[in-house]
Amino acid sequence: MTGPLVPFREVVLKVHSRCDLACDHCYVYEHADQSWRTRPKTISDEVIFRTAQRLAEHAKTHALPSVSVILHGGEPLLAGPARLRRICEELTSAFDGIAALDLRIHTNGLQLSPRYLDLFSEYDVKVGISLDGDRAANDRHRRFADGRSSHPLVLKAVELLRQERYRHLNLGLLCTVDISNDPVAVLDALTELEPPLIDFLLPHATWDDPPPRPDGSPTAYADWLLAVFDRWQEQGRPVPVRIFSSVASTLNGGPSLTESLGLAPTDLVVVETDGSLEQVDSLKSAYEGAAGTGFDVFAHAFDEVAAHPGVRARQLGLEGVSETCRRCPVVRSCGGGLYTHRYSSAGDGEGFDNPSVYCHDLAALVRGIEARTPADTVAPEVADPAELLAAQEDLTRTLLARLHADLDGRGGERWAQAWELAAVLEGSDEGARGLDGVLAHPYTRTWLLDVLDALHEGRAGAPSGAADGLQTLLAAAAVRAGLDVRVPVPYRDGGLVLPTLGRLTVAGPGERGTVLVRAAGDGFLAGPAAGSAERRIRRSAAAGPGWLPVRGFALPGDPFPGHGFVIDDLDPYRDCFGAPAAATLDAAAAGRLGDVLTEAWALIGERAPAHGARSLDGPLTLTPLTGAMPGEPSVGRHGYGALGIGVDGNAHTLALTLLRGVRRARFRALVDVADLYAADGSWEHRMPWKDELVPLSGLLEAAYERLALAVFDHRFRDGIPQALDTLEGAAELTIGGKRLLALMRKEF
Repeated sequence: MTGPLVPFREVVLKVHSRCDLACDHCYVYEHADQSWRTRPKTISDEVIFRTAQRLAEHAKTHALPSVSVILHGGEPLLAGPARLRRICEELTSAFDGIAALDLRIHTNGLQLSPRYLDLFSEYDVKVGISLDGDRAANDRHRRFADGRSSHPLVLKAVELLRQERYRHLNLGLLCTVDISNDPVAVLDALTELEPPLIDFLLPHATWDDPPPRPDGSPTAYADWLLAVFDRWQEQGRPVPVRIFSSVASTLNGGPSLTESLGLAPTDLVVVETDGSLEQVDSLKSAYEGAAGTGFDVFAHAFDEVAAHPGVRARQLGLEGVSETCRRCPVVRSCGGGLYTHRYSSAGDGEGFDNPSVYCHDLAALVRGIEARTPADTVAPEVADPAELLAAQEDLTRTLLARLHADLDGRGGERWAQAWELAAVLEGSDEGARGLDGVLAHPYTRTWLLDVLDALHEGRAGAPSGAADGLQTLLAAAAVRAGLDVRVPVPYRDGGLVLPTLGRLTVAGPGERGTVLVRAAGDGFLAGPAAGSAERRIRRSAAAGPGWLPVRGFALPGDPFPGHGFVIDDLDPYRDCFGAPAAATLDAAAAGRLGDVLTEAWALIGERAPAHGARSLDGPLTLTPLTGAMPGEPSVGRHGYGALGIGVDGNAHTLALTLLRGVRRARFRALVDVADLYAADGSWEHRMPWKDELVPLSGLLEAAYERLALAVFDHRFRDGIPQALDTLEGAAELTIGGKRLLALMRKEF
């Protein structure tokens, strides 16, 4: 077993080993392991004390912020209020000052009363109740030993928890699936009780003792759950359903929300009434002693259990499932199913190296939920360029807000004044547009990331540098907005760069100071103070003494004003690519590069019109690099819309560079704001045109680029169908990633 030890964050504490019901589907009493017969009925003071001490020690060793302890049985309420109080007292005392304690109890509810609930309220013990649906469904299994119904008493317990004074303790309802029950009637009965959560559980089964399938259908349990899902959707999703939420989470790149699904490592241990430390309780369904470790709270620390081979086997993620599961495209959502459900005593997969006995059900459930997922849950940025642009601008604004929060007053008076000015600009339509234009500048993101790094690393001068940068951005925003607001801007080495506008020289080399900048007419005024000393700069003017504007170019046949490209060889944060940024070009060199880039765009417009001017979401910022590979763009640490390019190359080479670059930039921008894939790197996939193995992200990005190149030059079509097919069967793609893949297929 490899990988770091996973500490336990969840403990099932068996407080009573007997039950007041005779449920015929109970894994404790009716399945393979009958060890309950030899264990004490009630947990002792010694076991309670040693468990509390061991668990607090474990939490302290691993600096756990919180630990959940679930009081369980048998039926835990049979332990009685006095014993349960003792448990709560010992655990609360042991955890004081070490970690937060999340106490829960899972009960059939028959013994629940205000006496118990007042105790639980005192210690904030959340209560989960088992209920299998309406009376007919619940009585199919959950009866007293003499055959009497338990349903009326369970409903009384649920109603008691719904009272205002106890509602904060309500954890929800646990329902074991029986496909003989009416799925709609079961859900209706459960949602009518308005629980905070419903948790549907598949009945414990193995390949040796498979679940009943009256009609022989391999997807009977999925069909039942999908009928519940459809009814739940019809009801407007009134209550969270854990199994549905978990599948939705993993389909969108998030974590599993339940132990029974997903690839997350287990972090659960069981303490029996005699102090024995065991693996997950459901293993009792596999064979006698399957859950045993040989450890107990008297002689062993929880770390020893965490290192047990049986526990480590459930912490290996993808490596811990069978070969069949590793090749399955839904494994990231189902996780191979509950570990117990994989057990077989015979065949090639003896032990737990098998797919789940519910394999076909789990696959059908995941695919069924995916097919029923409405389009509005997919990130709109995947299909709408305007949404992508807006999301990228929101991301930059979020980083700016984070910088303000992280400074927490350390930016001094200059930062405070600049922040107030930002609010003034936001307060008018013109000011907001000006600020939007500067925040959309890709190198604004570079500045933000650099200054956040400097701040978090405690570099000297980081707060002052933050104020310098914000003042410079706001001056450019005010000029773009045409607002007559004087903004102090610091300069160093005799000059400053106003982002998106140009570079201004205000003093001799090596000199530093502050210049006031304010908008005026079609440009701005700059000087040490208002009055005759101010210099007037026209934004539309060509380069002149002391002023070098950012050079902009229109795209051939561009029907959208504001598109086009700029050559930004001025911004101080442009050196953020794989190759070094080139020095500022002289007028002749910039003109030649602009001409060949314009020719390249014209070529794209002729051969691949869909990827020409109309494909751009806004102005494209091109920064010349030194040592860049011909035909290879560089995408670096910056916001959306910047490409680093080599200055040498003909129009054809630069056309390929631009096609690659625009697609690469868009893909990286999508990854910034939308979950396209998860578990990247867990699998390797063959890239057909290079015959090499790459992670999913590499194949998806390369195929996305190659589709654009194939329109320009059909030689790039080779390998695309194979790549798309590989992506189609990949387990890592989220719903958003599959939406992107569908759009890519339409392009081909």
